[in-house]
Amino acid sequence: MKRFSLPKLYPITDARLTGLAHAEQVARLCDGGATLVQLREKHAAPREFYAAAEAALRVARARGARLIINDRADIALALRADGVHLGQDDLDPAAARRLLGPETIIGYSTHNVAQARAAARLPVDYVAVGPVFATATKANPDPVVGLAGVAEVRAAVGPTVPLVAIGGINAENARAVLAAGADAVAVVGALLAAPDLIARRTAGLLQGLNN
Repeated sequence: MKRFSLPKLYPITDARLTGLAHAEQVARLCDGGATLVQLREKHAAPREFYAAAEAALRVARARGARLIINDRADIALALRADGVHLGQDDLDPAAARRLLGPETIIGYSTHNVAQARAAARLPVDYVAVGPVFATATKANPDPVVGLAGVAEVRAAVGPTVPLVAIGGINAENARAVLAAGADAVAVVGALLAAPDLIARRTAGLLQGLNN
């Protein structure tokens, strides 16, 4: 697996939480300093999500940010987005790699040590683990792994696999998550719950992570 340089903050969009178009969320996140954003859309029809992703990609390109499409390798391919993030029930990462080629970023969600260890052997650019803490942004979250779980996954996958932690992460606990072994924190609610404050909260969280 090639080494993928992750920014410490990895925001994920949520149209229902914000009431904003994905493109507008990307704009506000980038205004706050985000350089890598994942588009997550669990409710829109494929054609609707394609159009939203196309608009969001234009915004990301204009701001020099990379855009990752959640779940939909076909949309990532069609739009030539920077990457795709896959869950345990999505397209197999090896098939996604054959489809998308060697340069596309592929991330893969895991929820325990065994899944993470298996993921580290796949042709992915980063492994995600979570939920670290309780989260309200997923309908049926997996069991919480905690900081100890992050540390166990880091030990299981080794020091060179880029590791993203997700689930209930906010300005108060993000540094502890990095200290437990994550390279990056994926954040939804702590950035998006107050739409008018997205840019300010993004900048504040980035400042806290980089200090």
